[in-house]
Amino acid sequence: MNYWLMKSEPNEFSIDDLRQRPGQTEHWDGVRNYQARNMMRDQMKKGDHVFFYHSNCELPGIVGIAKVVREGYPDFTAFDANDPHYDPKSDPDLPRWFMVDIKFVRKLKRTISLQKLKDCAELSEMPLVRRGNRLSVMPVTKQEWDFISALA
Repeated sequence: MNYWLMKSEPNEFSIDDLRQRPGQTEHWDGVRNYQARNMMRDQMKKGDHVFFYHSNCELPGIVGIAKVVREGYPDFTAFDANDPHYDPKSDPDLPRWFMVDIKFVRKLKRTISLQKLKDCAELSEMPLVRRGNRLSVMPVTKQEWDFISALA
């Protein structure tokens, strides 16, 4: 099993939005970074656990837990000229962008803030807290997962 952190701006798609979707499941579309795309396409597996992270908001941090329920498949938003994630260079016969489906597991009782995560020496190597890392999808080690889960 792998562990992940996926960022979303809560005004675009929040943990509550995920919880309200039919089956509490939604595709994670619109990722337009090759490194994040590769992780979603090649490494994320059904059953993997996900920290749901709210970014670009008053209190950025981990707000919930989800799990991967469908492995990587072509991101159809790339082919829709009316979608904000449209990519005219993406071809349905040779897709450039991929997505996974995630399912709501639970919302945390409180947000584990980015500052709290940065203050923990045990997380100093976590990509999220390292300077300059802006990926919307990133791996989490088992040790990091267990440590953060204990904070929740």
